[in-house]
Amino acid sequence: LAQRDLTKLLRDRARLIATVIIPFIFIGALGGTLAAAFGRAPGFDSLTLTFTGVYALTLFQSTAMGMISLVIDRENDFSQELFIAPVSRYTIVAGRILGETLVALPQALAIIAFGLVIGIHISPAQLALLIGTGLVVAFFGGAFGVLILAFLNNQRAANQVFAFIFLPQFLLAGVFTPIQAMPWYIEIASRITPLRYAVDFVRGVFYAGSPDYSRVVLQDPGANLEIIVPAFVVCLVVGTFFFVRSERNR
Repeated sequence: LAQRDLTKLLRDRARLIATVIIPFIFIGALGGTLAAAFGRAPGFDSLTLTFTGVYALTLFQSTAMGMISLVIDRENDFSQELFIAPVSRYTIVAGRILGETLVALPQALAIIAFGLVIGIHISPAQLALLIGTGLVVAFFGGAFGVLILAFLNNQRAANQVFAFIFLPQFLLAGVFTPIQAMPWYIEIASRITPLRYAVDFVRGVFYAGSPDYSRVVLQDPGANLEIIVPAFVVCLVVGTFFFVRSERNR
């Protein structure tokens, strides 16, 4: 299943180009604008902040939205053929998450390469940590996508709901700006946003040992991981259970 998803991406050149270009627009246009306007006036480099935010956002969102393929397979009756196979349902869904994670990896490498081109300093250690944290974030996004899709019936609804879910998270997760100080009611909304922990996890690892750490990181990467791992398990188990149940009730 994972190989199937990766092969589909490599054969779809239009999709491959689009998935690579969109993050560049976020980093180059928005990050460059913020850097030109403020520089280090807030006490940190806006371009680097945007780079880490977009990196986490892209992997999380790409894998989550990639799970829409489950709904497409349902509409084509392919999912029913999968679920009669003598293997665990969780294995099948985990295979789809792995496949969408592999699909997101070319985007991750392209974002890192673009970051180097525009002058963001990335040491070999930071490069390795970016790839490692990126895999964690991608798996987390995939499980979150399964949970959302378990309650949707068709591809059109999935596209509309995902757009509605992710747009507020851009701001609540601090993808483009730090969110250390927010009104209490927005803070509550931010804390229930999964993307917040993905972005902060990547930033915490990337900025470790940097003077900017306290200005851009909300909490220790270990604390974020303690939230991400249980949330991943809950999303995967609950999402798979309801998705399989909806297949049986068709």
